[in-house]
Amino acid sequence: MYTADQGAVVKAFYDQATYTISYVVHDPASKHAAVIDSVLDYDPNSGRTSTKHADAIVAYIQQAGLQLVWILETHAHADHLSAAAYLKQRLGGQIAIGESIRDVQQVFKRIFDLEPTFVCDGSQFDRLLQDQDTLPLGQLLIRALHLPGHTPADMAYCIADAVFVGDTLFMPDVGTARCDFPGGDARTLYQSLQRLFKLPKETRLFMCHDYPEYANRTTPKWQTTIGEQLAHNIHVHHDVNEATFVAMREARDASLAMPVLILPSIQINIRAGEFPPANEQGQRFLKIPLNAL
Repeated sequence: MYTADQGAVVKAFYDQATYTISYVVHDPASKHAAVIDSVLDYDPNSGRTSTKHADAIVAYIQQAGLQLVWILETHAHADHLSAAAYLKQRLGGQIAIGESIRDVQQVFKRIFDLEPTFVCDGSQFDRLLQDQDTLPLGQLLIRALHLPGHTPADMAYCIADAVFVGDTLFMPDVGTARCDFPGGDARTLYQSLQRLFKLPKETRLFMCHDYPEYANRTTPKWQTTIGEQLAHNIHVHHDVNEATFVAMREARDASLAMPVLILPSIQINIRAGEFPPANEQGQRFLKIPLNAL
C-alpha cells in the first residue's frame, strides 16, 4: 500500500500469469476510486475466462467502502484481457481510454475481420481522453498524458504525485516497451519518454508490467521515480540520444516473439472488455487470423 504525498492511496495487484500490475487508486476523503489496467484471467489452452484477479479487486473495493468511479485503460493491451466490463457490471463506474483507440480499432478490425456492426469510433468506451484531459476523483484530479510509441493510443495517468505509465516504461533494470505493434514507432516512443522525463525527478512512477527474470531478479517490482529512470534505465537513461535508442529498440523488437495472448486480448480490449456478439446458440467466438502478425 502506498499513500501519495497529496493524499492518493494506491493498492497494487500483481498477476503472475501475465506479469501485470493493476491498481486501485482512491481519494481517502471521498473514497472515490479508480482502477487502472485490470486483468481478466484467460486460459489459452482451453479458451476459458475467469475473474479471480478482478474479484480480488472487487473484494478490496467493497471491504474498503470505496466507490468505483473510473475504470482506466492505459491502452489496448496485447498481453492480457481487460476486466473493465466485468468491473463495471459489478461495481459501476465509467471506462476511459485515450481517443486514439479509434486508430487501433480500425487496424484490428481489418486484421480480425470483425463483424460489420463493429464501429471504430471508440463508442464501446464511456469516455475518450485527449492529452491533458482531467477527470475528477473526489478531491483529486486524474490528468491524462498521451505517450504514444508503444501503440498510438498509450496514455499515462497522473494522480497527485503518482504517474501510472502503462507499457511505455518498465523498471530501470528492464527498460522500455516494444514498438513493433501496428501503429507503434520507436522514435515516437523516445519523444514521449523525453516528455515524461520533464516531470520532477521525485515523481513516483508505477509500472503496468514487470519481468523480474529479464533483470535476474526473483521478486517483481513496480514502483520507481523519474530520477531513478533517468539515472539507471538500461534503454533510455540520460546519456542515450534518439538515434541510439531507435537503433536499439528496432533491433531488439525484431528479435521478440509476439505476446502469447495477443490474439484473444486485442479482440476483447478494443471492445472495452466486452466479448464479441453471441451467435444464435449463445456461443461467442474469437478469431485467429493466419499469417497476419
